[in-house]
Amino acid sequence: MLRFLGQRLLLMIPTVVVPLVLVFLLLRLAPGDPAAQILGDQASPSEIAALRSEMGLDLPLPVQFVLWAKNIVTLKLGTSFFFKQPVIDLLPQYALVTLQIALAALFLAVALGSILGVVAAINKDGVLDRGLVGVAVLGISLPEFWLALLLIFLFAVTLRWFPVSGYVPPADGLLASAATIALPALALGIRQSALITRMMRSSMLDVLGEPYIVTARAQGLPEAMVIGRYAVRTAAIPVVTVAGLSASYLLSGAVSIELIFSLPGLGKLLIDAVARRDYPVVEGAVLLIALMLAALNLIIDVVYALLDPRVRMG
Repeated sequence: MLRFLGQRLLLMIPTVVVPLVLVFLLLRLAPGDPAAQILGDQASPSEIAALRSEMGLDLPLPVQFVLWAKNIVTLKLGTSFFFKQPVIDLLPQYALVTLQIALAALFLAVALGSILGVVAAINKDGVLDRGLVGVAVLGISLPEFWLALLLIFLFAVTLRWFPVSGYVPPADGLLASAATIALPALALGIRQSALITRMMRSSMLDVLGEPYIVTARAQGLPEAMVIGRYAVRTAAIPVVTVAGLSASYLLSGAVSIELIFSLPGLGKLLIDAVARRDYPVVEGAVLLIALMLAALNLIIDVVYALLDPRVRMG
């Protein structure tokens, strides 16, 4: 198991390094002068030159890359040009919002999708199965932004159960905080739960036809034990892979949801930083997202290995 973890940790390195290098090059090679954009149209050439020197943009690109790589390795992410505070102190408060939404959406997707997939497989070709498959296809077809607007109209504007937008930190009240992330998590999680439902149904149908399931039933074991103890564990292996892909999508694809619900998340911060040409914030946000995705993939690999020993033995 330790060798398996070591191999996965080594594979995490390119997952983090490649996006960072690409972001560095794209930011530096993009047209426009960040110093002039920050100071505005009224700035004099001497003021722009002074700011460029302060930002290190007057150095040759290879020198900038070496200094940038050194700062990344030592986690000296610099100071935000816009917020005027260290990036390493700025990112956690935004990352917490994105993590809350992504984890809540992932829990909803896995729990709901797994249960509905098992129920559909048990009732194969029945009315319930056809209904759940139809709902799953509809859920996969719905765009998140459209579903988010529909949820706002129904639960926030009409029923007034949840706030329309905004965010309340957990320190100001757990219930109030949960209310602000409920609709965003629901908008993100429904589509992924539909995907997991179809995957779980297909996987369960394959497993229920296996000889060891037939043998377990022939031995007189209760159906709940056959399904829960033997069938679901084996059927969950491909679902774990889909859940890992869904989690990666939820972390990196929540930008539109954060914009719709006016949430101060990492995606919104990154979009605003790109528009402001705030290099330290962009690079710090990409680094944090890459680390979270790498850690998430590592967790998925470990869970996969625990469910299927052949993975770590191989």
